[in-house]
Amino acid sequence: MSALTGLRLFEVPMRLRFRRVTSRAGVLLEGPAGWGEFSPFPDYGPAYASRWLAAAREAATVGFPDPVRDRVPVNTTVPAVDPERAHALVAASGCRTAKVKVAETGQDLADDLARVSAVRDALGPGGRVRVDANGAWDVETAVLALTRLDRVAGGLEYAEQPCVTLEELREVRRRVPVPLAADESVRTAEDPLRVAGLDAADVVVVKVQPLGGVHRALEVIDAAGLPAVVSSALETSVGLAAGVALAAALPELPHACGLGTATLLAADVTDRPLVPEDGFLPVRRVAPEPAMLDQAAPGPERMADLLERLQAAAAVLEGRAGDGEA
Repeated sequence: MSALTGLRLFEVPMRLRFRRVTSRAGVLLEGPAGWGEFSPFPDYGPAYASRWLAAAREAATVGFPDPVRDRVPVNTTVPAVDPERAHALVAASGCRTAKVKVAETGQDLADDLARVSAVRDALGPGGRVRVDANGAWDVETAVLALTRLDRVAGGLEYAEQPCVTLEELREVRRRVPVPLAADESVRTAEDPLRVAGLDAADVVVVKVQPLGGVHRALEVIDAAGLPAVVSSALETSVGLAAGVALAAALPELPHACGLGTATLLAADVTDRPLVPEDGFLPVRRVAPEPAMLDQAAPGPERMADLLERLQAAAAVLEGRAGDGEA
């Protein structure tokens, strides 16, 4: 990491439990191009986390492609909350598209239907509703659930990752009229070719950190040959800036992006967070504020864990570089 000039660790709380976590922690890297964020989720091993580090290094040392737009449309994200809370979140967001989490452990389809109905009411007839099951359903469950959710929503924009595998997505896509988006199924450079070849999805969801950076994500989108939705990995505003840069560089952007997630954090690392205004995010870099970084400093145990994970991911990247792969 010789080109890097700074390193700061952080942990910020979330407003609501999301993806089984109540806080987001990581490392911010500073370099000649600005700041990058390394914040893989706790259950990710060094090999997968190394892609997140590659993205952070790119942001800090290489920078981003030139934008073709100065703002990016975003959706509001609705966790698996009760209908009243879902309605309030959407109404306060200012966004015209809402992504609703469904298939949460401990809940059933009735909970999902009530949540989606509340979101439709908050958006009105002109808004767009999409759902995200994070691969929780089998094919038969997905067909049943999406048929009913589509009816309650008055038409879903699309359903994100209803099942785990691309083969399952292909079967669901054959049996329901709801467009499908592949998210977790797209994690390597080879995946988008399989998505397109199997006719498994109508939309590809891409995230900068899991794919290894903005430039690699652009390659993935090009290989998929499908409309892209750029989404976040629950980063701070520093990491979100990379997602905004990716969305801003795409020649076409037919769908709102899942980058309005700074509002899910109870704190950030900057006093100018990337939060939606009238359903859009501005295209700009973000630098952390030293005072806010001091407030977000992790405790000793978390700090040691983050540094260990950073070193393990770096070792993987350096090993790939030695093999001519990075």
